[in-house]
Amino acid sequence: MRLAVHESGSGSRTAVLIHGIMSDSRAWHRVTAELEAKGFRVLAVDLSGHGRSPRALRYSPAAWADDVVETVAPMLDVAPDVVMGHSLGGLVASLVADRLAPRAAIYIDPAFAFPKGVKGWAFKAFFAIAPRPKRSALVRMNPKWSAYDVDIELATLRDWDKRTILGFSDTRPLVPPARLVAPSLVLLAEKSLLITDRVAAQMRRQGMTVATVPGTGHTVFRDDHAGFMHAVLEWLRGVAPAAVRAEV
Repeated sequence: MRLAVHESGSGSRTAVLIHGIMSDSRAWHRVTAELEAKGFRVLAVDLSGHGRSPRALRYSPAAWADDVVETVAPMLDVAPDVVMGHSLGGLVASLVADRLAPRAAIYIDPAFAFPKGVKGWAFKAFFAIAPRPKRSALVRMNPKWSAYDVDIELATLRDWDKRTILGFSDTRPLVPPARLVAPSLVLLAEKSLLITDRVAAQMRRQGMTVATVPGTGHTVFRDDHAGFMHAVLEWLRGVAPAAVRAEV
């Protein structure tokens, strides 16, 4: 399936951004602006069932990854410099990275695990039956968000297909990548809902850099945008210096 893509920037480097469930490419607006300023061309997709992209008959991490590759690959002359994903998008980004072989991969509080037992069932039930929150509830739940980000979240929720939760009916695919095709950074919320200490240790053993952005919740780049971008750019300078301008 061909997806809607928000393409911006005209730099010589390319970043592919993949949002989380219930969201879409609009959530990346501040990240996109900073990457453009650093010389990136940014391709931010709307996964199927989100934003301006079509709905699908069935949803799964593998199908979402297929869609991203089908959509983005024809837009690339060479492998992307960075593939970045948040939450569900982090899981999808790991599958996309395995096929597009970027120079670097960044996973933000990724869905590389899922709560077990009653907690896991409660998560699924919440996504499946909870009504879309009102603005006042979003503000209470996310006190560090700007008013503009709250507006964006309300808009993306209106465009979200709730059936996407069926893509998590089978949680077995929710695992860290089996192999690293590029240097990989995992940025976690201070109290991640998805990544336990055991999973974080497993990722470090695999060679991934795992760090926490203090004081942040699941949407790390909204809760502390400056801290998030500092961590991203500092790491990129160390592992893929050509992907970031020398003056950054």
